[in-house]
Amino acid sequence: MTKPAGRRSTVTRRHFLAWGSAGVALALPALAMPHIANAATLAANQRKLAFANLHTGETLKTVYWEGGDYVPEALGEINQILRDFRTNDVHPIDAKLLDLLNTLHQKLGAKAPFSVISAYRSPKTNATLAEASNGVAKHSLHMEGQAIDIHLEDVALKDLHRGALALKRGGVGYYPASDFVHVDVGRVRTW
Repeated sequence: MTKPAGRRSTVTRRHFLAWGSAGVALALPALAMPHIANAATLAANQRKLAFANLHTGETLKTVYWEGGDYVPEALGEINQILRDFRTNDVHPIDAKLLDLLNTLHQKLGAKAPFSVISAYRSPKTNATLAEASNGVAKHSLHMEGQAIDIHLEDVALKDLHRGALALKRGGVGYYPASDFVHVDVGRVRTW
């Protein structure tokens, strides 16, 4: 923005004091309530997930990333709840999948935990499922801990599907007849 010719910008003592008062007024709420500022800082330094495994009845709510790093104990708990429920085989779940789920949950404004239909699948389980259905990939990312089939009780399935598509961070499958959405951290594709 240019000033009219011949006109000088002057800052008077009154302007200076008014600007200072406005700055203090803006800062006072955070100074008066440090717990709010600390809560916001803490939330920015944490990633949380909650799961309800529909086959085992187990639930988990955990902070899996904090202060710039993944929390090993929390990752172990996640691996356990997302295990192959048919064989009880446990496999590491890819951190990129956890981050995708965290982002999806936040973007959707969901409060409910992810209901888990299927997460890790052992090669044996996957082979059995692939024989029974042509909808199961023979080399599924479920076997790598890079895929999960989910729904959210407080988000419409179509909205969960749209939210996952909008992230463009992997594969997204829509299964309305079975009431779940598949997400994975493979290449971007849809079905």
